[in-house]
Amino acid sequence: MPKALWNGAVLAESADCERVEGNFYFPADSINRQYFEPSTTHTVCGWKGTASYYDVVVDGRRNPDAAWYYPTPKDAARNIAGHVAFWKGVTVEP
Repeated sequence: MPKALWNGAVLAESADCERVEGNFYFPADSINRQYFEPSTTHTVCGWKGTASYYDVVVDGRRNPDAAWYYPTPKDAARNIAGHVAFWKGVTVEP
């Protein structure tokens, strides 16, 4: 079962991930919300839409914008609606 890890903490774990462009997108209800703080960062992908970000905070260490999601993805990416993906040092074990 895929698991996202950073700084010794399990950020998310789920057998129901979506895989897009090499990234695991975890269902939002599978993330451990205690480690997530909203970020003001947004980026735009031509086919997925506008992404919003979370800072990941574990034991006082902050990893800015280490998780992202598409609140209203475009139709081509509707399978990742309600899902969160990771980067910036977060390890995802398949």
